[in-house]
Amino acid sequence: MPDQSLPQARTSEPAAPAPTAGSGAGLSRRALLGTAGATGLVLGAAGGAVGYAAAPVPATPLTAVGSDRVMFHGKHQPGITEALQASGHLAAFDLVAGAGRKEAAALLRRWSTTAERLMAGEAAPHDDTDVARDAGPSSLTITFGFGHAFFGKTGLEQQRPAALDPLPDFSSDHLDKARSDGDLWVQIGANDALVAFHALRAIQKEAGGAARLRWQMNGFNRTPGATAHPMTARNLMGQLDGTRNPKPADSDFDQRIFVPASGEPAWMANGSYAVVRRIRMLLDDWEKLSVSAQEQVIGRRKSNGAPLSGGDETTPMDLEKTDAEGEYVVPLNAHARITRPDKNGGAAILRRPFSYHDGFDTDGTPDAGLLFVCWQADPLRGFVPVQRKLDRGDALSQYIRHEASGLFAVPGGAATGEYVGQRLLEG
Repeated sequence: MPDQSLPQARTSEPAAPAPTAGSGAGLSRRALLGTAGATGLVLGAAGGAVGYAAAPVPATPLTAVGSDRVMFHGKHQPGITEALQASGHLAAFDLVAGAGRKEAAALLRRWSTTAERLMAGEAAPHDDTDVARDAGPSSLTITFGFGHAFFGKTGLEQQRPAALDPLPDFSSDHLDKARSDGDLWVQIGANDALVAFHALRAIQKEAGGAARLRWQMNGFNRTPGATAHPMTARNLMGQLDGTRNPKPADSDFDQRIFVPASGEPAWMANGSYAVVRRIRMLLDDWEKLSVSAQEQVIGRRKSNGAPLSGGDETTPMDLEKTDAEGEYVVPLNAHARITRPDKNGGAAILRRPFSYHDGFDTDGTPDAGLLFVCWQADPLRGFVPVQRKLDRGDALSQYIRHEASGLFAVPGGAATGEYVGQRLLEG
């Protein structure tokens, strides 16, 4: 779990004025709720969502959490540079036997239409379940990617990026193949759990006869506003997790995280590569350690994320500082020391994880940890060198176990009128 900090949220839209009398029957769900109906769609005309306008809705503006909206169309797909959301779902699908490029294109077109509507706070285009009826967009993002096997099944082997070659084996891997990889990957995040589940269900239903669910995982983070001020998230070990994340304001951020517009293959322009790992935390063992021992494992103070060499969370770590006995203050095998970009040939990744808890084993051991998602322009220059270094001597490795893995090519954002992946599937 490399030591890097959280990106900033995209600017959200302000709440719109309340609807005027007599206008309710033709308004969008967002307008009925008093939020910004930027799409201008009338539910009756859009099809499949008339029920939302059937009953009067109080003209009470949503809270800031509910009204926050992320745009679907753009240079990059949503769900990469936005701040962590409170609730998330990761899912992978496999194309069904006989489904090829034509069926995949139709599926991505359906999924993109659904994502655009849901992210705008509208109902799903078909058979909406009403789960999110009373809520706004709540910072919903839906992100799509392609796995290694997708290209063979669609006859697009020549378009498969070299960067999508399978990840190497690592000694800490105990991978369940049934919960790894997949032809298609979907990441969903929102600041309301019902909004997130509503999106997951809609995406699953729209898969229709083209793809079947391979695996699905549920995650969570702190709810915005739960702390006195915005801060780096804590993971289930109680550690601030993400202190040294690259930031969109960094001059080399795009170079490290996104494929350049002139990159190869051309359909991946402005896209990124997502490494997905289900990392189980061995919490029973971890929680037996004293706070001081935990800090030695990480290399940072548990209370505020400051490096053991001194300062606050943002103070550069002094790797050469020693104590009275001449020992390094930040141990040589401390997680934060090993993951530093300057100790890995400049390798940097944008971490955007969710915590998870899937109950308890029969002996009471918690099945909990991190749904690790990291983004980079090239995993061979991002995740792989960092993980190889961790594999050789990270003090944290005895307290975690990698149980599932996937690597996905996430194309750039869809322009208005396009669907995600159109340049690949119709190019």
